[in-house]
Amino acid sequence: MSLDLTESEFAELDELLATTPAPLQALDASMLDGYLCGVLVQPRLIDIDEWLPNIFDYDGGMLPEEVDQTWLARIRELTERRHAALNRAMVEDGWFDPVVLDLSEAAEGEQAAAPAADEDPEQAAARATYDGMSLISRTLMPWVAGFQHAALCFPELSEMDDDAVMTALARLYRHLPAETPEEKEVVATLDREHPLKDLDDAIEEMVVTVADLCDLTQEQRYRVETLRREGPKLGRNDPCHCGSGRKYKQCHGAN
Repeated sequence: MSLDLTESEFAELDELLATTPAPLQALDASMLDGYLCGVLVQPRLIDIDEWLPNIFDYDGGMLPEEVDQTWLARIRELTERRHAALNRAMVEDGWFDPVVLDLSEAAEGEQAAAPAADEDPEQAAARATYDGMSLISRTLMPWVAGFQHAALCFPELSEMDDDAVMTALARLYRHLPAETPEEKEVVATLDREHPLKDLDDAIEEMVVTVADLCDLTQEQRYRVETLRREGPKLGRNDPCHCGSGRKYKQCHGAN
């Protein structure tokens, strides 16, 4: 059984991702952690070769073919181990420890940054929205953004016709910038009906929400489709369906 990453390995993975060739913008360790959870709670099993490429660029860019294979292999090894550890923790414990950077200490005494001289209206609006978020949501935003990245790459979860799934997603996305009036109303409702006392309380709610999603999608994720036979079962002494003229057992039915 592969072990979870150590603190030094998390730091190593973060540094490796930071050296992703430009102009790609890879996920950082916290976003990657949310992304992996977003992959794991999908209503279908997703193979690593399908989900791994998305960690190297938030906008869907692909790694160049001449990328350093040793670098790539190490990232794959560390990421796959974290994926397996998260899956094991969800299934066995219904709990996991997310990779979240506590911004509270850095925020003490910190003043709001002045707008840049060349800031355009869109950047100014984004900065104002970010500044208006609570410290709790700003802290959890990278992790939740990673989860949302998985939901955008693999939309099956968001497309499920299940009110419980939609409610769970809203509980997570409350920590993302609310841009539309509808999104702002959802956040206001959650803040009013389900207030968060502190960062520890928010992390607990986030983990429980992901565990709920894991339970809600488990049946679909592990469902095995039953193949329907279009015609009667072919006997081993019957003529082969390919038209060769030989018996099935001597043609396509041969072992």
